[in-house]
Amino acid sequence: MTSNETDVRRFEAPLAEIERHLMGAYVAGAGRSLEELLHSTDPAARELLADASRYASGRLSEIEARLRYVHDLHATE
Repeated sequence: MTSNETDVRRFEAPLAEIERHLMGAYVAGAGRSLEELLHSTDPAARELLADASRYASGRLSEIEARLRYVHDLHATE
């Protein structure tokens, strides 16, 4: 194996991919792309990115709560 090959996966939070999708969907609704916003220095773009982050955070909280609920239901059976 050469130093250019990597077997080490990048560390990410368990729901990071879902978060990216949620943020992407939010900014797409505003006619923008997540990639574009991540590289922009425009204050309006940064604000939209912050809004998308807050939206994704809220949705992830909802998903995690539902996961805990389902887990608790199955744990009591």
